[in-house]
Amino acid sequence: MTSTPPLAELVQVMHQLRAGCPWDREQTHRSLATYLVEETGEVLDAIESGDDADLLEELGDLLLQVVFHAEIAAEEGRFTLDEVAGQITAKLVRRHPHVFDDRQEVPDDINASWEARKRAEKGRSSSLEGIAEHLSVLARATKVTSRARSHGVDVPMADEPINAAELGEQLMMLVQRAHASGVDADQAGREALRVLESRVLEAEQAVPASGPTSHPGR
Repeated sequence: MTSTPPLAELVQVMHQLRAGCPWDREQTHRSLATYLVEETGEVLDAIESGDDADLLEELGDLLLQVVFHAEIAAEEGRFTLDEVAGQITAKLVRRHPHVFDDRQEVPDDINASWEARKRAEKGRSSSLEGIAEHLSVLARATKVTSRARSHGVDVPMADEPINAAELGEQLMMLVQRAHASGVDADQAGREALRVLESRVLEAEQAVPASGPTSHPGR
């Protein structure tokens, strides 16, 4: 007699929790959002600590969030966990033709190839489309910069070399200077980011729709 695969068992447990536990039963996508953010942060902490036991546990907690959201959607007849898995599997195969199609060569710029396919699939007109609004200002600024550069958007950007230690030290110094000066560093960064985003959009609008870009990717 074969045992139930762990993932299938987790789905069964989730069924039972939704049916028998008042707290689990009343949860919605919105009410669970804060836990998704929290569990993601704990996974990052475990990665930094290098403790495999912690990482194993925290990845499980994060997986639970995926299963929980899929269970809610399935109950409402919207989609299932199998559909979630099927969609990401199809996406990975579709965006890696150099792996799954022997006729395709490995592109010179893997990231650019991925983004080019994503942009074509989603019919995006701007390099900024699809960047999550809920990212931290630093994470979003990094994404905006990466997208604008790889899409060949003609916006001046600093490119002087810097290593991780220097970057971290300068970031901390800027935060400390901002605090000493009564400036909200996060808000100041957000406002500067909006200026950069506006410049990217203006530069994109100045280029004819049919005009090529030097880098179609991220």
